[in-house]
Amino acid sequence: MRLLVAEDERSLSRALIAILEKNNYSADPVFDGNEALAYLESGNYDGVILDIMMPRMDGLTVLKKLREKGNQIPVIMLTAKSEIDDKVAGLDLGANDYLTKPFSTRELLARIRAMTRSNPAQLTSRLSAGNIVLDQSTYELSSPTGVFHLANKEFQIMEMLMKNPKAHITSERFMEKIWGYDSEAELNVVWVYISYLRKKLSSLGANVEIKASRNAGYTLEERHD
Repeated sequence: MRLLVAEDERSLSRALIAILEKNNYSADPVFDGNEALAYLESGNYDGVILDIMMPRMDGLTVLKKLREKGNQIPVIMLTAKSEIDDKVAGLDLGANDYLTKPFSTRELLARIRAMTRSNPAQLTSRLSAGNIVLDQSTYELSSPTGVFHLANKEFQIMEMLMKNPKAHITSERFMEKIWGYDSEAELNVVWVYISYLRKKLSSLGANVEIKASRNAGYTLEERHD
């Protein structure tokens, strides 16, 4: 899952990026509102952490422009102020949530999980396919016979596959969402991580498998042994 962090305070931005990457997200920093809008035009993000007080264009204006364009990407607003007016303004403009600085890492991560759930009616952080469960809060892939704690890139690939069952996802799409446009990684790194996940699924006795289709991409499908 890829997030955009729009925060002009450099030290806080670095801290947020470090927290997110440690917790199996991919994240890109931007430092003003104009830059945030430009990055979001790519359609390559699953959510935004958006500071209200930013140079060139403030966060509320960014949010307003996003929603006017019909972009419904989930947004958490950050504010150093405790006044209720900022919070109300953000929610009225279409923010999904807000956090007042300073905030705890646990609260930030919980709110991100809540706002980025693929199904608004989904009440837990667990994704399932066949006899496999992926816990988005602990990064564990499990079956009735065992459990694996997934590393960052493994987790993100598995999450994309489980959120898009039977949909073909190309190596290029994995690269865009997980490694990012500026990554120097080679395309075949996706195959390497897919191989890791296949071995884990086999060890778990999974009744789903990751299939590859030439020129189409990878899908997660039920096994028919």
